[in-house]
Formats: sequence, structure tokens, C-alpha cells
Amino acid sequence: MTQQDIYILGIETSCDETAAAVVANGKQVKSSVVASQVKLHEIYGGVVPEIASRAHVENILPVVSEAIDKAQITPDEIDAVAVANQPGLTIALMVGVTAAKTLAFGWGKPLIAVNHVHAHLQSALLGAESIELPAVALIVSGGHTNLYDAESAIDLRLIGRTIDDAAGEAFDKVATILGLPYPGGPNIEKIAKEGNPKAIRFPRSLLDRDNLDFSFSGLKTAVLYHCQGQNMKGENRVEQMSRQEVADIAASFQAAVIDVLVKKTHRAAKQIGAKTVLMGGGVACNGALREAMEAMRKNNNLSLLIAPKKYCTDNAVMVASLAYYKYQAGQFADLTLEPKASSD
Repeated sequence: MTQQDIYILGIETSCDETAAAVVANGKQVKSSVVASQVKLHEIYGGVVPEIASRAHVENILPVVSEAIDKAQITPDEIDAVAVANQPGLTIALMVGVTAAKTLAFGWGKPLIAVNHVHAHLQSALLGAESIELPAVALIVSGGHTNLYDAESAIDLRLIGRTIDDAAGEAFDKVATILGLPYPGGPNIEKIAKEGNPKAIRFPRSLLDRDNLDFSFSGLKTAVLYHCQGQNMKGENRVEQMSRQEVADIAASFQAAVIDVLVKKTHRAAKQIGAKTVLMGGGVACNGALREAMEAMRKNNNLSLLIAPKKYCTDNAVMVASLAYYKYQAGQFADLTLEPKASSD
């Protein structure tokens, strides 16, 4: 360890992943440990907050200890403790925030509060030596679909957001309609590869001129009507559908989501004169979305940085990485820090 190295311990418990990581200088990943809760929640078809919180309590200390051990450092060598304190499930965030405050106090280290959504952006920047600014950043996940004007890692201006369902939430709900297992996003992507994305022309909402907000509720409802009929008498047509019919619905739904995400991102890039497009969040794992963003980049002579798939879903690397820049700027929190369900 050289004198200038800054080691940040990051903690993430905003939803159903208990994660800890040690990152040096904002980019060098020394360790990343994630305890997944997918098996606990799949029977319910979604995350149950009380179950998530209980699992975080059980997992937090073993996960943090493993992250420190894998990084081959001691607590004395850690320069700060960072934690995602917003947005998310309050009772889940509370576990991480309590752990981070306890460690920071016990070790005598600074505490850094990180916005979970903003941290997703850092996953796209990990491998970048430098980026051309200005940049437009798309964060697309289960709970959020946001567009930012990114002046720097810690200077983000929100310029577009979903007015109802987030893209990832729509994926999960449509997967339920189609009888696909949880989590919905990966399973829709899988079966969509067998389908025709032009089979059904589902609506693309809010594509009117200059609008940068998103809406996926109407699209979800259109899929529901297609599967159960306009009269909604409870008949489940999906059970009588062939695998090909289900695949065509999944592919057509996915194409509608991607079309909106790409067009809105392109529109935002034009409005702010962006030279670079950044994308992170769980839905950024989607291969068809990544391909569509790459095509948009080529057609418009833009740079494109997308988070590696292993860092698209919730993780603590992104928390520790963003915290490094807040550490450099002297943006520390005190021990009165509380979790918040929504962003500031």
C-alpha cells in the first residue's frame, strides 16, 4: 500500500442483496462480496421487506468480515466507511446504516453516505481512464428509471424519471402475467430470444417531443389486456398459449421498453450536447438493451460506457467507488445518519 492509496469499505443493503466491498482509489476493486436473497423471495414473486431485513441482519457481519479478509487489509488501513442510506426499503437500509455507523465509530473512521441510485453510475465508470464530458447517464433498475446530466461523479442533475413503474418493475410484473419465474427480467430476456419482437405493436409511452420522463404502466396494462382480454373477466389465456406465443409477447414487450429507453437517452444526449452515454442498474444486464445502446452510439458518434454485468445488480463496489469521490470532496456524514426510502 502506497501513501496516496485511499481504501473505502462500502456497504449495500438497500433491497435484497447484502453486500460489502473494499475499493482503492475509486477504481481498484480489492474485494466484493454479495449474499443474494433470491431463493428467499422467489416463492412470493417479489421482495418481502421483513424477510429481506431479517436476512440482512444475519448476513451483514459475515459479509463485511469476508470483504475485509479478501482485500487482505486490516481495519486500520481502511480510510472511510461508506453506506447506501437512500433510496430503498427502509428496514433493509437500516441494517446497513447501523452497521456502517457502528464500524465507523468503533474504528474512528469517517462515515460517508451514498445515494444508491447515483452509485449505479459508478459501475459504468470503473474501467474508464477518463470520459468526455458532458455525459448523459441512464440508471435503469427495478425501482428506478432515471436520466441525469452528469458533470462529475458527484455532480448529477436529474433531467428525466419514471412517472409510474420503473422499467425493471415492469419486467417483473409482465413476467408474472406470462407465468415466468422470479426474477422476471432475466427470464423475459431468455424466452424473448425465441420470439418475434415485431409480433405485437405494444405502446411506447411519452415519446412526444422534448419529454425526458418515462412511463411503463400503460405498457404493462397493454400486455395484461393482450393476455386476459379487454373485459378482464379473469380468464387466463396464457395457460392456453404455445411457448412461441409467450415468446412473441415477451420479445414484443422487451422491444417496447428498449425502444423507449434508447430514444429517451438519445434525446437527452442531444439536449445537453453530451459526448458520452453512461448506463447502469440491474436492467443494464439485458443483452438486447446493451446492443441497442451500442447501435445508437455508433449512429450518433457518441462514447458509451455500460456497467459490467457483474456490477449492474446491487453491489457494494459501486458504493465504495462513489464514496471515494465524496471522500476527496470532504463530503462526510455524522452518526445521526438515517436511512431514507426515497432520494433527496
